[in-house]
Amino acid sequence: MPPTINKYYILDISPGRSLVEWLVAQQQQVFVISWRNPDAAEGDFDLDTYAQAVLEARDAVADITQQPAVNLNAACSGGIITACALGHLAATGKQDRVGSLTLMVCALDQARMGTAGAFASRELAAAAVAESARKGYIDGRALEGVFAWLRPNDLVWNYFVNDYLLGKDPPAFDILYWNQDTVRLAAGLHRDFVRTALDNALTHPGQVEVLGTPIDLGAITVDSYAVAGLTDHIVPWENAYRSVRLVGGDKRFVLSSSGHIQALVNPPAPEGSESRASYRLGDDPQGDPEAWVADADLRQGSWWPEYDAWLEEHSGELKAAPKALGSRRHTPAAKAPGTYVHAS
Repeated sequence: MPPTINKYYILDISPGRSLVEWLVAQQQQVFVISWRNPDAAEGDFDLDTYAQAVLEARDAVADITQQPAVNLNAACSGGIITACALGHLAATGKQDRVGSLTLMVCALDQARMGTAGAFASRELAAAAVAESARKGYIDGRALEGVFAWLRPNDLVWNYFVNDYLLGKDPPAFDILYWNQDTVRLAAGLHRDFVRTALDNALTHPGQVEVLGTPIDLGAITVDSYAVAGLTDHIVPWENAYRSVRLVGGDKRFVLSSSGHIQALVNPPAPEGSESRASYRLGDDPQGDPEAWVADADLRQGSWWPEYDAWLEEHSGELKAAPKALGSRRHTPAAKAPGTYVHAS
């Protein structure tokens, strides 16, 4: 008998191999959108471009799996894009094409964005947008520097003192590979992100327009699952908390004990071993974030098994796993992660 699969969703991050293996073991079919590294020729790629790409991916997954609705999962800036795409579906009466929405370390509400927000001004933002428009993109090294200076003691001065002044070899730290594996940001999307952030526009229904429709996040009525990192220096968890409250439907909020990346790349510990991870969990987040923390259910281990159970509740009946990849309309083009990733 072939294995059965009952969960279909788009995963908009590239997790560690161990996490992917765990997902497969849970009988889940995962479709990943890999973020293309834009060049000057793609400088006009904007929020509309990426939102349309998410919807096209949703349609492809629905065709391959022969399911009318797809569970969407998106992280960080991908969450902004996906929420806007779902807002467009809500505005056009097509929201039934989505089964649920998962937002990971994502800030839709960008008020009081910590260190990053403190350095932001309209003049500085205008200069940054003009520079990216001139080049067609923001270089990934510039973004790397921004993220590093959000935690200068850990990501800058620690290495200056130990490596440069003391001559020590830097300790192995796999999470830093994420920060060093840079990717460019298209000028058009950078412009739209900056404008949305400066006015905190997604908190105001109708102020952002995507694919020709005003976006009202409150009109999104599918159930949502949000994950934040307690020590996240890029998206403060309070912003992620307020963000999930913007959408409609039933909501579950999870606060992991780690930072921006470790909160996500956090597979369950092997059977019988202890896990240093923990998370807080609660439904229908309301009121002050700190008050929510005080009342939330604290659990040990990774939040992924809990999320797996939540996805099962938002999925259809078990069906036989396909014997071949793709479909008649969407045939496999190359092995993951795709030829263009290597070309970039």
